[in-house]
Amino acid sequence: MSKILIRNGHIIDPANQRDSVGDIYIAAGKIVAVDRAPDGFTANHEIDAKGCWVFPGIVDLCAHLREPGQEHKGTIASETKAAASAGITTLCMPPDTQPIIDTPAVVELIHQRTEAAGQSRVVTLGALTVGLAGEHLSEMVQLKKAGCVGMTNLDHPINDSKVIRRAMEYAASNDITIFFNAEDDDLAGHGCAHEGLVSTRLGLAGIPETAETLAVSRKLMLIEQTGVRAHFCQLSSARAVQMIKRAQYDGLPVTADVSAHQLHLTEMDIGYFDSNCHVLPPLRTQRDRDGLRKGLQEGTISVICSNHQPHDRDAKLAPFGETEPGISALETLLPLSLRLVEDNILNRSNVIAQLTSNPAAILNLKTGSLSVGHAADVCIYDPELRWTLIESEMLSQGHNTPFIGWEFHGRVRQTLVDGKIIFSR
Repeated sequence: MSKILIRNGHIIDPANQRDSVGDIYIAAGKIVAVDRAPDGFTANHEIDAKGCWVFPGIVDLCAHLREPGQEHKGTIASETKAAASAGITTLCMPPDTQPIIDTPAVVELIHQRTEAAGQSRVVTLGALTVGLAGEHLSEMVQLKKAGCVGMTNLDHPINDSKVIRRAMEYAASNDITIFFNAEDDDLAGHGCAHEGLVSTRLGLAGIPETAETLAVSRKLMLIEQTGVRAHFCQLSSARAVQMIKRAQYDGLPVTADVSAHQLHLTEMDIGYFDSNCHVLPPLRTQRDRDGLRKGLQEGTISVICSNHQPHDRDAKLAPFGETEPGISALETLLPLSLRLVEDNILNRSNVIAQLTSNPAAILNLKTGSLSVGHAADVCIYDPELRWTLIESEMLSQGHNTPFIGWEFHGRVRQTLVDGKIIFSR
């Protein structure tokens, strides 16, 4: 494997509290030194990163890659290529594939296809219950041994409280993190927008804020009883953030993330039935958006994720409530997150931490930092490049995003995974 020297870059490494200009030395796929070359090091390839930021590759906590089972929407090859172009070096894939990730064989299939693609790496979450049906516990220990970094039932309901309690107890006794999508299925019903003035005006079925807060409350009580390590995914309401904050203050082992689009859009962006704004959980009020931003500022929410859900064109062509929810979000994760710096919501180091070291810690991965000995997953970012998101230039197979036409300041120049340059602009 080649030896690479990244020189003159502005290194931003929150895990090591580094924010200064320096050099990075890479050999055998790992970072072997920072600033000072190790004895006998001779680079086969040099990258001049002057004027660029150099930070750890992004770890995305939620990316639906669609393969296996829905290759007409996206494939592991197409979506990991898009991820690489956006500085994302690790993707965490939920288990809602076809077949569902509830056996080691499916995990192995995904690992094989990821290796064949040769782009960003993919880790998987296993199904908490068999077939995500909410009735019988999956073989969690076997899934963990196969490489799953946690378990989740996504937004598939578990109506029997005894089942979810047993799942928590089993996960706690085997050092497994459970990932929760907090939504009460009965209250959410077939809703497609936040229950409020906008949904009423447009005649859309609403999802009340209490669909989220009631689910968070229920799970927090069971977490307190069982002691399981838990992560709440894609929060959407200010009230839910307050509940998580209190739970953390009380010492419960809980963390939370938010989708990047929830930090910029509100229910008002639905406009006149823009189906690209049909997402779950739904876009809520400006007060909720501000509450999510405050949660990031205070550290209650420690991760920004993409919640990437690519769709084919037909999936967004029906009437709003009948379209499939989700945004193709890999290519906007970093620019939307860094826009929070431009808006003086967060500082640069905090945003990078929420995209790198924080999600890596939740997944218990040795990535997300530029520490010596760690895998050389690196993003080189030019903060001066201005660009506009154009549909025809997107690398993801899904082009369903409300951010087409948005102008961004700064863009990824190169991405490395295990010391290999997988993307270069």
